[in-house]
Formats: sequence, structure tokens, C-alpha cells
Amino acid sequence: MPHETKRASLFRQVDVSSKPISYRKATATGLIRLKQSTLATIKKGKVEKGDPLALARITGVVAAKRTSDMLALCHPLRLDATQVRAEAVRGGIRVTATVVAKERTGVEMEALTAVSIALLNIWDVTKQYEKDADGQYPFTRIEGIRVTSKVKRKVDAS
Repeated sequence: MPHETKRASLFRQVDVSSKPISYRKATATGLIRLKQSTLATIKKGKVEKGDPLALARITGVVAAKRTSDMLALCHPLRLDATQVRAEAVRGGIRVTATVVAKERTGVEMEALTAVSIALLNIWDVTKQYEKDADGQYPFTRIEGIRVTSKVKRKVDAS
């Protein structure tokens, strides 16, 4: 057991108190692959649980704001802006999130969390259309979640 205690002490939240406050902006994206028939159901507005694109936008914003509740070592940040876009594209739905803050640490994790949770919500509300005869998801997959841009610059003193 002493080994476990020592090992657990290796995890710590980084001290950012001496870092200057900077303008931070990050954009992340990801895709959920869906069957063509599911995409047609979405486009017709016939998804039983509601509009997956609208749900993705709102749940992505909420997720960005709650990132430090889900990622153990992530600092809680005061976000100045969060924008989540969800759009049907060939073969699925692409979600893109942009997060902005004036903080001592970056907002990449908030953007990635927004995308991830938005995509999971899309899966949740479309899963009944994605299952095969055995109740499996042979086509559905979430892929390509990544940070596409990151900005850090000094905050004007004015």
C-alpha cells in the first residue's frame, strides 16, 4: 500500500499562479459517422428525441463550462465565450467548438470536452437509428477529435 500512496502523490494540479493572464482561444473539432438513413432522419427533423444538432450545440457549451468537473487536474476557468457548431456533412455530423478566455492557462481542454460531449449526445439521441438487427453499432463511430487551432497572446494593459 505505501507504494500506491507514493504513486498517487505524483498527480498534482500545476501551479499557474505566477503566470500572467493572457488571451486564450482554442478550436477543436470531431466527427460522428452515421448511416445515411440516420442523416436523412435528422435532416427531416424526425429524430424522436429531438434535434441532435441543437442538442449538440447546447451540451457542448455546458461541457466546456464544466470541464474542470470532469478532468481531475484541469483548472476551473472563467470562459468569456464558447461557440459550438454542429453540421451535417457527408457521412456524419461535424462538431466544432471555439472557446475564449483571459486566463493563466489554455482552453484546449474546454474545446476538446465541448466537442466530445456534443458528439456523445448526438450518438445518444440517434442510437436507435444506428443499431443493426443484433443491437450493435457496426457503422457508428466518433473520430478525428483534435485541436485545430490555439491562440495565446498578451492582454492589453488598457
